[in-house]
Amino acid sequence: MNVEGIDFGLARYSDRAFTSSLVVLVVALLLLAIELAYAHSRKSESRELVTAGAVASDSVTPGVVVDVGRRPLDERIGQAGLAAVYVGIGVLLGCIVLRGLATARAPWGNMYEFINLTCLSGLVAAAVVLRHRQHRTLWVFVLVPVLILLTVSGRWLYTNAAPVMPALQSYWLPIHVSVVSLGSGVFLVAGVASVLFLLKMSRLSRPEAKGPLARVVARLPDAQTLDRIAYRTTIFAFPVFGFGVIFGAIWAEEAWGRYWGWDPKETVSFIAWVIYAAYLHARSTAGWRDRKAAWINVAGFASMVFNLFFINLVIAGLHSYAGV
Repeated sequence: MNVEGIDFGLARYSDRAFTSSLVVLVVALLLLAIELAYAHSRKSESRELVTAGAVASDSVTPGVVVDVGRRPLDERIGQAGLAAVYVGIGVLLGCIVLRGLATARAPWGNMYEFINLTCLSGLVAAAVVLRHRQHRTLWVFVLVPVLILLTVSGRWLYTNAAPVMPALQSYWLPIHVSVVSLGSGVFLVAGVASVLFLLKMSRLSRPEAKGPLARVVARLPDAQTLDRIAYRTTIFAFPVFGFGVIFGAIWAEEAWGRYWGWDPKETVSFIAWVIYAAYLHARSTAGWRDRKAAWINVAGFASMVFNLFFINLVIAGLHSYAGV
């Protein structure tokens, strides 16, 4: 069926792909959470076995092959969870591509589509940054906000496939929005890493700390690794998001006759960019490299979330294109 340039058949397949990606990513979260729950106990057992092996190494008969056995069950479950993440990324990409084919336009013309693209960008960034085995436990904390965003997107922000309003019918739409979405998605990974870094630097990481949250913090990578992930992802996302703001200003001049008008969306985007600039400066300044810089990064992430939801959905402005 094809009405007014919209292929509703492809649109239905896009919607099914969205639901499928959500289900697959939930399964991935559960599998990776199981691995996270048993990772610490398995590491303890591994250290005991290595110690025992070192002590008994002199008594081992030369030429005898020691059977180390199969990989632990929780590790195999974690590998299955990571595979499910990759499948979910592919299905979400299919959802976005099908939406674009169904509407014959860039598939990020409303909040539903924009959040989907932002989540995809965050997942791809995480797939690159967390590709090493020792970082796999961090996927749990990336998937939680991504699934929340996707749930909000599909439940409350969903919009039927349709042409965009005349104000968005410009070649700047695929340029400006895609760049901003990429930067926002990578900032999500940086924000999660900084939050986990702060937890790792807190009292919860002390040996005497008790409770479920303390046990989870103990299973995270070391604080230096988390800080490095936050810094490197911010280094990448900062200029990307900055270019997105610049492209938006150029588009604004073409559409409204001025580069900058202190519209709420423009203002908060600029504030977020300044906060991230402050984080990068603080991160390279002696005395600010630990918790102080991380708190600035978390503030930048909070401003991005505020800009994404409150500005788009509550405050009326020239960027009120939520489609809800």
